[in-house]
Amino acid sequence: RRCGLAAGRSYSGGGGYPGVSLTCPLPGVPKAVFAAAESRERFETRVTVLENGLRVASQNKFGQFCTVGILVNSGSRHEAKYLSGISHFLEKLAFSSTAQFGSKDEILLTLEKHGGICDCQASRDTIMYAVSADARGLDTVVNLLADVALQPRLSDEEMEMTRSAIRFELEDLNMRPDPEPLLTEMIHAAAFRDNTVGLNRFCPVENTAKINRDVLHSYLRSYYTPDRMVLAGVGIEHEQLVECARKYLLGVEPVWGPGQSRAVDRSVAQYTGGIVKVEKDMSDVSLGPTPIPELTHIMIGLESCSFLEEDFIPFAVLNMMMGGGGSFSAGGPGKGMFTRLYLNVLNRHHWMYNATSYHHSYEDTGLLCIHASADPKQVREMVEIITREFILMAGAVGEVELERAKTQLKSMLMMNLESRPVIFEDVGRQVLATNTRKLPHELCALIGQVKPTDIKRVVTKMLHKKPAVAALGDLTDLPSYEHIQAALASKDGRLPRLYRLFR
Repeated sequence: RRCGLAAGRSYSGGGGYPGVSLTCPLPGVPKAVFAAAESRERFETRVTVLENGLRVASQNKFGQFCTVGILVNSGSRHEAKYLSGISHFLEKLAFSSTAQFGSKDEILLTLEKHGGICDCQASRDTIMYAVSADARGLDTVVNLLADVALQPRLSDEEMEMTRSAIRFELEDLNMRPDPEPLLTEMIHAAAFRDNTVGLNRFCPVENTAKINRDVLHSYLRSYYTPDRMVLAGVGIEHEQLVECARKYLLGVEPVWGPGQSRAVDRSVAQYTGGIVKVEKDMSDVSLGPTPIPELTHIMIGLESCSFLEEDFIPFAVLNMMMGGGGSFSAGGPGKGMFTRLYLNVLNRHHWMYNATSYHHSYEDTGLLCIHASADPKQVREMVEIITREFILMAGAVGEVELERAKTQLKSMLMMNLESRPVIFEDVGRQVLATNTRKLPHELCALIGQVKPTDIKRVVTKMLHKKPAVAALGDLTDLPSYEHIQAALASKDGRLPRLYRLFR
């Protein structure tokens, strides 16, 4: 049987079907049977709680390598009764010598046998010890993680090296051309003054000499308990991970002993609003053939919500809708920058170097803020522009604009979850906070349900709060906190008229 125009063609290959079009099935060939998609249960995050309260969570992902780690509900927000900076110290001390391993080099050599790498990150509410390695080395990896978390030696030499590393990091932080990490600390300190997530994430210089082994053991005794931990893994079988957890994390006495722990800080974040200012000469932060001009940096924030609340998804969509970035990315043919901070701010005010929206969310609160940078002489106008953007959030939301933000958020979510370490962190953090995990398709469904009324509702609630303000650089022309608060309470975001006339 011949099909279509192909009947008249000749083929040099001399195959058995010279006249069959590529769009027609070959005669005599059995019908293909395609593999069916496996049931959704195969891709759900499995969670097992051990007898001591430790949670073990795993997620299937095909491949030779796995990412496994221990997440602890411990961070700078829990340091109210302790010296500030303990979490920062623990982050730097991680993967040093332990009861089984004599040095960091020994740990790295052990991981190298399984093609592994390790990392530790401390945040405001979580500290995370993670290893990526060949899945066949799972037993070794879990043994190592348990030893690193529960049996650190904290030798005098390691403590002194950590003090030096922290001092260097603090110096580097103050010298960077990009002030975003410093501004993030300042805006949290302003928004939650002297409590929980407002406490300093970095160890103050004056505390580096005060933190010693006894101080660390006292803190670890309170917060490094099995009920505050999750062993998470991606790319391994759940039963195998549970077996390793029972072997190395059940009934193990930590190096700080079974002594009585101090009361765990269960304080709920209290939003205060306020301002934190740091006068700083920014004229020489970036020298060289193409120096960055002197800039003043302002960050204005308002309380949003916890990631456990239903309003978290509308806030995430709103943050994506605001978008923003640096002026370098703002213009040019075909750039396609459609977020509000590009269209309304960077494309209209050439003198602004940056306008970016950020959303920080925690178990009991959140903070939506906008970071802006400009020449010190234009600080007043920059503040007016940013406050106006906050007020415009409560206005009409276009259907096209909303759909674009929702699609972008879904795209970013799915793209990030292509990475195994990102899946690991997502699994660990969600299980640590809620004992379960929302899968990507569930989150995408929630994002798709956001309506313009949802955006307006969450913004209206947010605008009733006092602002949090962080300011860094030459602050000669910075409006007072009261004037910024009045501008946010006005209809157009303008600073009071008397201030503009007599500043």
